[in-house]
Formats: sequence, structure tokens, C-alpha cells
Amino acid sequence: MKILLADDHPVVRRGLKQILLEEFADAVFGEAQNGPEATAMANSGQWDVIVLDLAMPGGNGLEALEQIKQDHSTLPVLILSNYPEEQYAVMVIRAGAAGYLNKESATEELVVAIRQTLLGGIYISPSLATELVFHTRNGDEEPACADLSDPEYRVLCSIASGREGRNTSTELFLSAQAISTCRTRILEKMNMTTNAELTQYAFKTALI
Repeated sequence: MKILLADDHPVVRRGLKQILLEEFADAVFGEAQNGPEATAMANSGQWDVIVLDLAMPGGNGLEALEQIKQDHSTLPVLILSNYPEEQYAVMVIRAGAAGYLNKESATEELVVAIRQTLLGGIYISPSLATELVFHTRNGDEEPACADLSDPEYRVLCSIASGREGRNTSTELFLSAQAISTCRTRILEKMNMTTNAELTQYAFKTALI
């Protein structure tokens, strides 16, 4: 089995390898430390599964996921992150991920998740599954950000984090005009009028 581990922290990659070698003793690993490197390595080898961090330098993991799925539609990509599961899991699965794991639960769930994705399934943690069932039974509405595209979602998080326009453009690889257009669409879709409202929403829902 060939597994590509993409995370900017060597200690995390080493820990993931130790976990996986206990179950997959003959596994061969590749390692990437940022988004562009992960994308390049995905194109240079025949991988069975990729474990991808959502927050990495050189473009975030979501951008890498989108590019990898565009180039290799059937290659399973598991997202591993510290970001809140309830806010990000559905988004990354919509973007093509085979599952979402919080780093705190990786020790217990990573092997199960990989086995499930290798069988063609999508991994949803027990805690997220329980929450989804609860919301469905209680008729909860989707969050206000549910209809945002991936670029719009990233711009929302960047605005709420207080980043300046130039920094946002550099980090998201979007032009100033594209960011302005995304902001307009975000406000329309979320029925808001100011950056302050977006920031308040992001803090309230733990997006940042």
C-alpha cells in the first residue's frame, strides 16, 4: 500500500506513520510539507490514499484537495485537521474528500477511516454522524454559510480573521477583483451587509 502524508509538521507525519505501520506493516509512505508539494507528489506516483492537512503553507489543503481531485478523481483523500469538525467536514466532503478527521481523534480513527475509503466509502466519525442525525431529526436549518462556494468560504474566513486585502489576495491566490466579487456574493447569500456581521458569525460558529 502506498500512502501519501501531507502535513507541514514533521512530528505529525512521523506520528501518523507509526500509527499506520502498526496496521499496515508493508505500507510505503511519501511525505509532503505543503499544498503545492502534495499536489506535485500526487501526480508523480500511484497512491492508494492521501492523508492531507487542511492548514499548510503555500496554499491551504482545500486548494490542494481540489487540484488533486481534478487530476485524480478516484484517488481517496482523507482530510486531517484541528479545525472544528462540525464546521468543515461537510464542506471538504462536498469538495471531494473521502472523509474528515480531527487530529485529536486520529489515533483511534485513522486506520478505520483508511480501510473504509479503500473500499470506496466515505468516512464520517461517530461524533459527526450523531450530530447530523440529531439535526435531521430536529429539522435544524443548514448553517448560513452552507451555500458558499469553496473560494467564498475561504474569503469569509479571511475577512473574519481581519486580514488586509493584499494579504488575502496573496494567501488565497485570488485577484483583488475576485475577492471583492466573492465578498459581494457572500453578503448576498448570507443575508448580511457588513464585514462586522461576517466576523461575528465566524466567531459564533467557531469558523476561526
